[in-house]
Amino acid sequence: MKKEYDFSKGERGKFFRPDAKMNLPVYLDSDVLSFVEKIASSRRSDISAVVNRLLKSDMQLIEAVK
Repeated sequence: MKKEYDFSKGERGKFFRPDAKMNLPVYLDSDVLSFVEKIASSRRSDISAVVNRLLKSDMQLIEAVK
């Protein structure tokens, strides 16, 4: 690695996109993952769809309790 880098010809914000959507990885514990995998395989669905359904149902429960 160099001690110094020359950014004098750099353009600030060249790659910035305010509407860009960023999907962050979510890491599940092994027991949670196996639980979700079982549901996904029985419903012939993918893991993301199952996790989203579970979270949405939790969101509805929380809203109902408020």
